[in-house]
Amino acid sequence: MSQPPLLEVVDLARHFPVRNAFGRRTGWLRAVDGVSLSARAGETLGLVGESGCGKSTLGKTVMGIYTPSAGEIRFMGREIGGLPRAARRKVAKDLQYVYQDPGAALDPRWKVVDLLHEPLRIHTTLSREERAADVQAILQAVGLPDAHLDLYPHELSGGQQRRVGLARILTLRPRLVILDEPTSGLDVSVQASVLKLFRSLQETFALTYVFISHDLAVIRAMCQRVAVMYLGKIVECGDVRAVFEDPRHPYTRSLLAAVPRIGGRRVTLEFALAGEPPNPRDIPSGCRFRTRCPLVQDVCARDEPPLREVAGRAVACHFA
Repeated sequence: MSQPPLLEVVDLARHFPVRNAFGRRTGWLRAVDGVSLSARAGETLGLVGESGCGKSTLGKTVMGIYTPSAGEIRFMGREIGGLPRAARRKVAKDLQYVYQDPGAALDPRWKVVDLLHEPLRIHTTLSREERAADVQAILQAVGLPDAHLDLYPHELSGGQQRRVGLARILTLRPRLVILDEPTSGLDVSVQASVLKLFRSLQETFALTYVFISHDLAVIRAMCQRVAVMYLGKIVECGDVRAVFEDPRHPYTRSLLAAVPRIGGRRVTLEFALAGEPPNPRDIPSGCRFRTRCPLVQDVCARDEPPLREVAGRAVACHFA
């Protein structure tokens, strides 16, 4: 009998109120609008889509930074979506978040040694000597020398800041880590070393990753499964190889058609992605992708397609 998923999200929504100059609510911005997905222990689940599609909002809602507007978040078999702050702090030990900007996530007034000791002081009863030994071991695991303990965040490079951020969360030995654009702002050589580090840490600490990125090449290299997100919804989800080699949703095809290739861009006229996504305050009726879809028909405006099983993956399209 297969084990239940480590993380399961069911019909999750996060809506933000839109207010006028007088503070009156005039509508809702539906950043995440009925998302269901799961992550199994030990795997890396990719989450891709254009900027503004709701990827980071989904990750922050799972983490508890945002309160869900609706739906369920089950982690390690427990509903965590509506927990009070004290109970949520206990969950935080096993569920951690790596921010897109590593420098902004580190207190500029603290040295690295203080940044790494803080989680252990809050969540454990270790003595100072035990904490120091733990911090030294974690620092070695992320590939940083002991000399970096006396540095401030601004004295580190972007790649080093990201390693410190990883060391900070790994001191708690989490079960699941949400990585929000973890390679953004890094040059290619540093990206390669950081991705190699992610794989090494996953094996060493038995981690499960939710990998949020717009870089399809990174997703293909790092993930076992991928969920494609558009305007607050999952439109395709399945095995990475199957989705990349035989995409079934028109939006997924458009994203993959625009991936640069040696000798030119592999863009087909049929699936070239044009225009901008609709305003999430005014979502189109029926299929959300219909205003940009080359396959659009009348039914697309009437009925919103549900996620359904197609060729071994879930696809939300009437014509998949």
